Amino acid sequence: MSKYEAEFSNLVKAFRKRHMGKGPSKISTTFCKNWAICEMEGNLSPVEKFIANEDEGKQMVRAARTEMVKNMYRQNHPVEMEEFLQCDFVDLFVDIDIEKDFGMSIFVFSEDLEKKFS
Repeated sequence: MSKYEAEFSNLVKAFRKRHMGKGPSKISTTFCKNWAICEMEGNLSPVEKFIANEDEGKQMVRAARTEMVKNMYRQNHPVEMEEFLQCDFVDLFVDIDIEKDFGMSIFVFSEDLEKKFS
């Protein structure tokens, strides 16, 4: 992970902590073309882990963790990320494995980050 990817990871963690009350315990970011791919561990709160003990709870936590995160970025535009990368945020794709407490977020930007920061 380059210093730019590491700094982007810090921005993601701070953004989530500010808007969700908790950020992942570990983030690793890779720039690939116009994507910032973030692998995240330790996403779930103790209450979410408790709810996820049941199958129905797993589905509920997964839905909340994917749709609510996407909505959070729509409602709170990630200006700090755009300023750092000097390009526009375009879209976000999110998924999480509740049992492993491992999530992925793919941030799409308006420029080729891989070329820009290599």
